[in-house]
Amino acid sequence: MKLFGSSGIRGLANVEVTVDLALKVGMALGRSKKTAVIGRDPRVAGEMIEHALISGLMSAGCNVVRAGILTTPTLAYAARNYDCGVMVTASHNPAQDVGIKLWNPDGMAFDSTQQEEIEYIIEKEDFVNVPWNRIGEITSYENAVRDHIDMIQSHSTGAPIRVVVDCGGGAGGTITPFLLREMGCEVITLNSQIDGHFPARNPEPKDSNLWMLKRAVTEFKAELGIAHDGDADRMMAVDENGIFVSGDEMLAIFARYECKDNPKVVVPVDTSMIVDDALPGSTIIHTRVGDVYVAEEMKKQKADFGGEPSGSWIFPRISYCPDGIYAAALLVDIVKEKKLSVLREELPQYPTLRSTVECDNSRKSEVMKAISSRLASMGEVSSIDGIRVDMEDGWVLVRPSGTEAKIRITAEARKNVEELHAKVETIVKECLQ
Repeated sequence: MKLFGSSGIRGLANVEVTVDLALKVGMALGRSKKTAVIGRDPRVAGEMIEHALISGLMSAGCNVVRAGILTTPTLAYAARNYDCGVMVTASHNPAQDVGIKLWNPDGMAFDSTQQEEIEYIIEKEDFVNVPWNRIGEITSYENAVRDHIDMIQSHSTGAPIRVVVDCGGGAGGTITPFLLREMGCEVITLNSQIDGHFPARNPEPKDSNLWMLKRAVTEFKAELGIAHDGDADRMMAVDENGIFVSGDEMLAIFARYECKDNPKVVVPVDTSMIVDDALPGSTIIHTRVGDVYVAEEMKKQKADFGGEPSGSWIFPRISYCPDGIYAAALLVDIVKEKKLSVLREELPQYPTLRSTVECDNSRKSEVMKAISSRLASMGEVSSIDGIRVDMEDGWVLVRPSGTEAKIRITAEARKNVEELHAKVETIVKECLQ
């Protein structure tokens, strides 16, 4: 039984992620955990799944603390005082999806071994229902957001700059605008009312979804634009000219600010050459795509910084959870010293193209085998995650999504990247026929 993807359990609410599944996850988790803090993003199905998880945990004798609607990094920070944290979220996925992500007290998501243990218990139905007088208790945690804000402020100085914050209707609206105001910023909010239907835009904070933020930054003459996904573990930015800053550029900017002498930086296999060239003397370590894999390798390597171009930034000095709130505060500190557009201009630039092709999950294995055979002659092949082919002037990566029914294609080259991307995309589509 395989329930966990690269970012926890996710799927269509009441179809793939059901009350029954959530109940079993809670019962399985409660076997080994005596205390758990639980929170959720504002998705319509979130409260239903939360109640089922709580019931399962309590039936196994686990005491549960409800933290309410909050961001994933806020929940992960709260988990430091409990045996584990449970977040009901589908992160950047559309409103109809819901999910479950489990956290350790150090802010690290459950690793592969822990996930497999939960899956095994559910598959074997090896649950423990405690006697009536040992059923877990339920209480509330009212200060999770305040505690997270206080922690971030202890690491940030702030600045009196104008910032537009687009929370997309997600949980970021519970914390980021308030934090930045306390840091001295003039904050203009956009889509920051909590609404689990996400009516304003798709939760994923990518360039094509942020036209309102880009326009607002220029019209309000702001120094910075901040965007979150549904649970605010991700953070992306727009510079003072209303130009979207790519994830690879953000990785390089954060790494330069965070890392000093001969740093170790952990990034997934779909990361641009920009990061390597922006950090001469650094050790760049590649992992599978997925913040849990980046965090695992960071902990193993004692890395200084890590993240993903999708918008997940991990700062090990505070937590191994991607923290879009802390990233927003840190970016304010960075931008007060130098404009974001200037920081972008200082970076090497290589054209990169990304696209996705729809593919049923049941076909991914056979399709990837066919693609591997077709790509083998193009260059040096790596199969750490999907199929990456390195060539003299660039590279291409083809990998199945861990959370969606898609195959992702990334191509980067010093020249003729359009031709490279088009060639590989054609191969992928032909293998799907």
